[in-house]
Amino acid sequence: MDSERLKSFLDGLYYVYQRRELINPDPLYFLYEYKDVRDLEIVGLVASSLAYGRVAQIMKSVERVLECLTDSPHEFLVANKNFDVVPESFKHRFTTGEDINNLLANVASVIRDYDSLEKFFGDCIATSDGIFTALDKFSERLSKNRKPGSFSLVTAPKDGSACKRIFLYLKWLVRHDSVDPGGWKVLSPRDLIVPTDTHMHNIAGLLGFTKRKNADLKTAIEITEGFKKICPEDPARYDFVLTRFGIRAGLNVNELAELSG
Repeated sequence: MDSERLKSFLDGLYYVYQRRELINPDPLYFLYEYKDVRDLEIVGLVASSLAYGRVAQIMKSVERVLECLTDSPHEFLVANKNFDVVPESFKHRFTTGEDINNLLANVASVIRDYDSLEKFFGDCIATSDGIFTALDKFSERLSKNRKPGSFSLVTAPKDGSACKRIFLYLKWLVRHDSVDPGGWKVLSPRDLIVPTDTHMHNIAGLLGFTKRKNADLKTAIEITEGFKKICPEDPARYDFVLTRFGIRAGLNVNELAELSG
């Protein structure tokens, strides 16, 4: 299928499935409860950082952390002096309560210095030569005092992984439509990288956007370039609807190549 026909096909999916009522179960669901962007960005960081493993467990784990942060995570973290916030018994696959508490302590440190994560990320961009270097700085500050060998909650491009969770976080905070709440002005949707995991990697392969075998950073960039040919101003536009394939009834991922080819 040529670019024009593929865009028409993808836009059709977007208009049918890009709806908030189709979100649950998805950790993005938790962001809708918050109006203040300074709260929303903290909730988004927690939700995206824990967005690995089975979705049912992700939802339970995110909910358990958010219950500890009160109705205003920003106000709570600014005021809090004790960062044994999440119980030691907390466990989400490779992530412990200690790991979450360390992340929250780092978030508190950032917002005391900058008032918001967005302002901090803006500073990272201003002192970097591109989004990847900026994200390395963002990750480094939020990973301070992380235990050696522990699972990284805020991934960094310098590690070479697809960084799916941090790119998912940026998509949630930068894009604004019926699904993505937006709020950040520090980036434009055209700056986003498509969040790439095994599922999106498979879909992008079926669409002909990549032939790479590993879902790493180079693959995520290649997939993004493929979507930019369809929608240069918003390459992550179709992320949500395409990842519904294999999840929602009537959307079979094995039919995608035939539908788009």
